[in-house]
Amino acid sequence: MKPEHMVHMANQIAGFFASYPRDQAIDSVADHLKKFWEPRMRAALIAYAKGGGAGLQELVAAAIPKIEPQG
Repeated sequence: MKPEHMVHMANQIAGFFASYPRDQAIDSVADHLKKFWEPRMRAALIAYAKGGGAGLQELVAAAIPKIEPQG
């Protein structure tokens, strides 16, 4: 998937939850990414964010640590 498309999709999710209280919005973005994005898509988003994350909305950037694999 092209990074621009991935960023657009992630930002749409963040836009949906933007009216929520900030902590709830971050948790909701992370929850959506965990439930509906396949592991390869999440890994690509995490790598993109770690590489600077140009264009990602703040809620997406804040949700990244919550979707990183623990281990």
